[in-house]
Amino acid sequence: MNAPILAEVPLAHSAAATIRRAAPRARASLRLRGDLAPFEAALGLTLSGRLGSRADAGPREGLRLGPDEWMLHTTPDDLATVTSALAPLYADHPHSLVDVSGREVTVVIEGPRAAELLTIGCARDIDAIPDGAARRTVFDGAAVILWRDSATRFRIDVWNSFAPHLLDLLVIGTRELAAETS
Repeated sequence: MNAPILAEVPLAHSAAATIRRAAPRARASLRLRGDLAPFEAALGLTLSGRLGSRADAGPREGLRLGPDEWMLHTTPDDLATVTSALAPLYADHPHSLVDVSGREVTVVIEGPRAAELLTIGCARDIDAIPDGAARRTVFDGAAVILWRDSATRFRIDVWNSFAPHLLDLLVIGTRELAAETS
C-alpha cells in the first residue's frame, strides 16, 4: 500500500513541477496555554508568533496551528531530546506533547508552477500564504498542513491513509501542466 510513498526518486517531474517524498521527520503535536516563555527556552524556538507562523532552530521547526496548538518537526534522534526538555515543565505548566510521527508523510512540490498545481485540490488562495508560513487546510477532502517554503517550493503533511490519493492527484496534475507547455 505504501510503495509509492516510500520512493526516494521524484514521483513526477516536468518543467512545471516536481513531486517527491520528503525525508522522514519526527513530528509532535504540542498543546499548551499560558506562558510560552518556558517552552520557547526549552525548545529554542519562538512559539509566540501569529497563527501560521513558523520558527526554525537547528533540526527543529515549529508551526503555530492554533491559539494553543503547535506542530513540531525535527529529526527522529532529536524527538527524545524535545520530550526530555519539556518533561520538567509538566508540574508548573500543564501541556500535551504527543508523538505523531507515524501518522503522516510529507510531500514536496517544487517548480515554477508549483502554486498553480496545488490549486487542483486546494481551494485556499495559495498566493496569500507568505513565504515561510504554513496553514492547516484541506486538499481534495483530506486535512493537510501546507507549508510554503518559497514562491516555488511547498510541502504538504498528509495522513498516510490519504497520501496515495493526494500523490495521484499531484502526479496527474503535473502531467497535465506539462502537456500544456508542450
